Amino acid sequence: MSNSFGNLYKLTTFGESHGMAIGGIIDGCPAGITIDFDEIQRELGRRKPGQSKITTQRKESDQVEFLSGIFEGKTTGTTIGFQIKNTNQKSKDYSHNTNVYRPSHADFTYDKKYGLRDYRGGGRSSARETANWVVGGAIAKQFLKNIKINAFTSSVGEIFIDKPYQELDFSKIESNIVRCPDKETANKMIKFIDRIRKQGDTIGGTVTCVIQNVPVGFGEPIFDKLHAQLGKAMLSINAVKGFEYGSGFCGAKMMGSEHNDLFNTDGSTKTNLSGGIQGGISNGMDIYFRVAFKPVATIMQEQQTINSRGKVVKIQGKGRHDPCVVPRAIPIVEALSAMVIADFYLLTKAMR
Repeated sequence: MSNSFGNLYKLTTFGESHGMAIGGIIDGCPAGITIDFDEIQRELGRRKPGQSKITTQRKESDQVEFLSGIFEGKTTGTTIGFQIKNTNQKSKDYSHNTNVYRPSHADFTYDKKYGLRDYRGGGRSSARETANWVVGGAIAKQFLKNIKINAFTSSVGEIFIDKPYQELDFSKIESNIVRCPDKETANKMIKFIDRIRKQGDTIGGTVTCVIQNVPVGFGEPIFDKLHAQLGKAMLSINAVKGFEYGSGFCGAKMMGSEHNDLFNTDGSTKTNLSGGIQGGISNGMDIYFRVAFKPVATIMQEQQTINSRGKVVKIQGKGRHDPCVVPRAIPIVEALSAMVIADFYLLTKAMR
C-alpha cells in the first residue's frame, strides 16, 4: 500500500478511522522554520467533523501532538513525527455491515485485494486520513510565506458562483459554514445542503483553488509537470472524480485564436487561460484549478448491494456522515497544494 506523498518534502502517514490514532512522519522540512502551532490547529479545525449542521456530527478535537523534529518552536531539519488521537469512534454504527459491501465505497475492492477489510468506517480508506494531510500542508505553508493558497466552494449541485475568482474576496471564505466567498450563493448552498440532509441523501460539488505568487520555473518536464502533480494530489482525495486547471474542459471548445493568452503593452496579461502553467512549468501568473467531488456514498436510505458471499442484500446507512463533503474538503485541497508547491520549491532551490 502506498502511504507516502512527495519527494523532497515527503509525508508518510498511518492509522485508521476507528483505530487508536492517526498520524504521520514528515521528511525534508527545512531547519529553522518557526512553527505557529495555533495556525496548524486552525487548519485542522477547518477540516474536523462536527463543525456545523451541514457536516458529520462526529465530535473529534483533532488535537495534533508533535513527537519529534521541533525544538523550542523551530524545526530541526530532522524527521517531524506527529499523531492525532481518535476520541469519538462509534464502531457499533458499522456492526450491521460486517459482511456487507457499502455501495460506492472501497469495501469490495479492499476485501478482494487484501483478503480482509476494516468495516469500521472503512479503516484506512476513510477520509479521516486526510487530517494527516492538513498537518503536512499547514507546515509547508509556513515556509512558503509569500505564496498564497486559497480554496473555496464554487458549486454545490447545480448552484454555482457566477463570478470569476478575480472578483471574489478570499477573506470572506471563512465567513459562512459552506466556505463560499459569495454571500448570496453561500446562503443558497447552505439551504440546499440542509434540505438534502433532511431527505437522508447527499450531494456533490466543486472546489476551486487559486495559488498566487508562485515564481517562474516550478515543475519538471516530462513526467513531473506541475499540473500533473497537482492533479495526482487532488485525485488522491476521497470522493474526488475530476480535476481541471486553467481553461480545463472549456478549452476543448475554443479555437487557438481565442485560447492563446493576450498581453497588455506593459507586459501584463489580459487573460490567463493557461492557468499559470505552460509546458508543465509555472509561468508566474496565478495558478488556478477546479476539483469535482461526488456525493458522499453513505446515505440514510435503503439501497441494494451484495455481501461477501455475493448474495444480493439491502443496506441503509447509519451513524454520522456528511451530507456534502465539499465544505470540509477546502483545507484538504489547500494542504495538498501546499505540499506539491513545497516539493517543487525545495527541488528548485537544490538545483540552483
